Amino acid sequence: MKTGKISESVLKRSVLRLIENNRKEVIKGAGVGEDCAFLWWEDSDRAEGRNIMATSTETVSLPVRNAAYLAVMAAANNLAASGAVPLSVSLAIALPAGTEEIVLKELMKQAGECCGELGIQIAGGHTEVSSSVNAPVVTATVIGKAKEEFAGSTGGTVAEKMDIVISKWIGLEGTSIIAREKEEELSKRYPVRLIHNAQEMDGYLSVASEAAIALKSSVYTMHDARSGGIFGALWEISRRIGVGLYIDLKKIPVKQETVEICEFYHLNPYALLSGGSLVMLTSDGRGLVRALETEGIPASIIGNTNGSNDKIIVNKDETRYLEPAGPDEILKISFN
Repeated sequence: MKTGKISESVLKRSVLRLIENNRKEVIKGAGVGEDCAFLWWEDSDRAEGRNIMATSTETVSLPVRNAAYLAVMAAANNLAASGAVPLSVSLAIALPAGTEEIVLKELMKQAGECCGELGIQIAGGHTEVSSSVNAPVVTATVIGKAKEEFAGSTGGTVAEKMDIVISKWIGLEGTSIIAREKEEELSKRYPVRLIHNAQEMDGYLSVASEAAIALKSSVYTMHDARSGGIFGALWEISRRIGVGLYIDLKKIPVKQETVEICEFYHLNPYALLSGGSLVMLTSDGRGLVRALETEGIPASIIGNTNGSNDKIIVNKDETRYLEPAGPDEILKISFN
């Protein structure tokens, strides 16, 4: 198998088919495009009758300095995109043999910083040193609570045509990682200001605010655009709810810093790690954009869904079909 996220066919064949669903408490479990699981349990002392727990796990294996921060943020974003509120995180950290203790302390500082920003708590985990890894590997499992109306479904009957809205800009996470890890190399071509702006894109990685606004605006479903970039996110969300897509490439917002860095390393910005950008489907795209922008969150309508199976990307007079996401573009870069 190729490095990076496994393909949809492998996921179905060697993972999903081998999972037995035999617990009534699991409302929604593993599936294509499903980044958050929901569980419930009865409580006779509560009038509502059901407590809903949401959980999501993300692993960062890239040999980058802020791996723990990125892992916690990614898992928390999965909950936010599913209408849940993250409360705590459990961390599993595998360190290469010979790692200095200061590296572990730095990873825990990162995780704590992210938790502070999100208002969640580290509740436990596991740490080990292993000869099987050559860089720190951090896995974050975030647990939170969800309202019953958002658990186990995407939001109601699928409408044939919905607006596709995305928040902020694509490529935020990938751009910030590359700018931090490759600062010296990039400085040979680009001014300090551009590199600094690119590094600070990691300040936009949380999607909690836009998710909360979207839920109040009757959004149908949401998906955090991370691995595989915006193209990967669009493919997954269309497959999950069974709709076709019509996307105007020119309407997809991208920062100039992302364009420049992708050009330098010959990367496709539309397939670059895009944590921080939330894909939202709604029957009132303009209303959602207004609601987001009122709260200072940039947003754009990039296209719409339709009743066909076609996933079309239009760039002026050129038309192409969206394909399943391959390995994320960031994996083309060596960070060693």
